[in-house]
Amino acid sequence: MPFRIALAHHQEDALNVLRQILAPQTDYALAWIAQEGEEARRKCRLDGPDILLVDLALAGPDGARLVCDIMKETPCAILLLSDAIAKNAGKVFEAMGCGALDAITTPVLNKSGSVAGADALLKKLATISKLLGNASPAAPKAQPKTSRQTDRLPPLVAIGSSTGGPKALATILSALPGNLAAALVVCQHVDLQFAQGLAQWLDSQTPLTVTLAREGMRPRPGVVLVAGTNDHLVLGPDRTVHYTTHPREYPYRPSVNTFFQSLREHWPGRDLAVLLTGMGRDGAEGLASLRKAGWHTIVQDEKTSIVYGMPAAAAELGAAVEILPLDRIAGAILKKLPRSEGKKV
Repeated sequence: MPFRIALAHHQEDALNVLRQILAPQTDYALAWIAQEGEEARRKCRLDGPDILLVDLALAGPDGARLVCDIMKETPCAILLLSDAIAKNAGKVFEAMGCGALDAITTPVLNKSGSVAGADALLKKLATISKLLGNASPAAPKAQPKTSRQTDRLPPLVAIGSSTGGPKALATILSALPGNLAAALVVCQHVDLQFAQGLAQWLDSQTPLTVTLAREGMRPRPGVVLVAGTNDHLVLGPDRTVHYTTHPREYPYRPSVNTFFQSLREHWPGRDLAVLLTGMGRDGAEGLASLRKAGWHTIVQDEKTSIVYGMPAAAAELGAAVEILPLDRIAGAILKKLPRSEGKKV
């Protein structure tokens, strides 16, 4: 059965372009179209789609209200459309905090008659379709083991998140002190074009320093490294972060599972790992492996999760030492951190 897609956009030209893109695709069927926010709410209640494409401008002045309302009343997979993604980064992250999966520049018709942005949209839809289909986690590519060096390493807090993650991350990071002795690394499912904006937005929400994780960077106390490409973030045997394309076919990018597994292989400490709200099962197996290795693992509870997919999968596997509401996670992190600035390994 094809996935049923609904379109919510105020511009007729944009709707025509979207129709043109979807018409030849046998994997998708157009369920309905709405040109006003209230119309989209009503049609979602009457005939909920599998995937909803929403014009960010249609969501109203606050940029996220429509998404928040739909996710509370009739949740579905939501992909945001915008003519000016970079300028609307704040609104994008607010909407993602309410449950939107991702955002993309609205496809447009060129003077030549071709559609700019069609391939990018279809690629996004293919990824979302895999998520809705509960794609099985792929095993991360094995990395060579090396002898452990003697380093002075800070405590490490590793966080994985997806749908609703930006808002959840902001809640946690804003409650941590700027002089935190621990290093933090965040793996949030977000497209390359929004990664820099996400890091900047999170930096404005917390006294900690938030920056994109770049090849060869080393986790440092008081600094939050955020995965910054469509490739998978991993920790290498040299104790610095790297990016890898493997596993190639895994729909979750960057993969929390791959990230957590690399920590089990190459980070000698037994520190903290947190799995937050998100669709699918990414991160559950990796978190379970960290718990078995002695890490303290925290999972967000169902009541405060925008989508209780990833946390539920982790709970089912027994991967969580603690299952906590969002507003208690920062306190739990602080409680478990050692008093010392670093540790000998």
